[in-house]
Amino acid sequence: MKIVYLILSLSIVFFSGCTTLTIDEHRANEQQIKINKDESVVVLGRRHSSEYETEPKLIECVGNVLSRGSDGLNVVPEDEFLDAMYPWFEPRTAPLKVKDLSRFLDDSAIEEVMKRLNVTYIIWIDGKTEVTDSSGSIGCTISVGAAGCFGFGTWDKESDYEAIVWDYRNRRREGQLSADASGTSYVPAVVIPIPIIAQVRKSACNGMGEQLKGFFAAQDSTP
Repeated sequence: MKIVYLILSLSIVFFSGCTTLTIDEHRANEQQIKINKDESVVVLGRRHSSEYETEPKLIECVGNVLSRGSDGLNVVPEDEFLDAMYPWFEPRTAPLKVKDLSRFLDDSAIEEVMKRLNVTYIIWIDGKTEVTDSSGSIGCTISVGAAGCFGFGTWDKESDYEAIVWDYRNRRREGQLSADASGTSYVPAVVIPIPIIAQVRKSACNGMGEQLKGFFAAQDSTP
């Protein structure tokens, strides 16, 4: 029992120092983007690559960070936006560059949906989280009246994302940021495995969300 308590204590140490995050940003304007409190943004994941898709859970997480707190923004959920805009924002038809928005602004059906949702800014996120390395092993045995595991395993994860902010109405790129997070997860096993998971994707989400929120300054609508 003392051994288990020791492992639990060590897990707290490992967990608190196993993830690192780096954020780089570039803004087209040093001033914050003024957005009315009744206006909305939408966070969308890029899914054009055949090798991966930006995870819907990561997109949802960033949207939640943007919307929380007294300075939170109105965020249209990705699923709701994609359903309303079908098929214009499907992977094969979605705009890849801000200049591609011109053809959308000329389409009355698209413009009607955008006005109804009151979306003024589109935030595109591209990237993924993946396991980059692993080592160690854990063995388990089962016998009459007893069972147990012994060993130690680790795996490294890395998140690499880029977010780009588009001004929909003015067809302008307002800025971009990149988030790189990495961490190591541990599974020590003495009788029972005790996973100590590095929250790599969550760290990237919180970092991006808070940084993106700083791009905007919500204000009351002009009467």
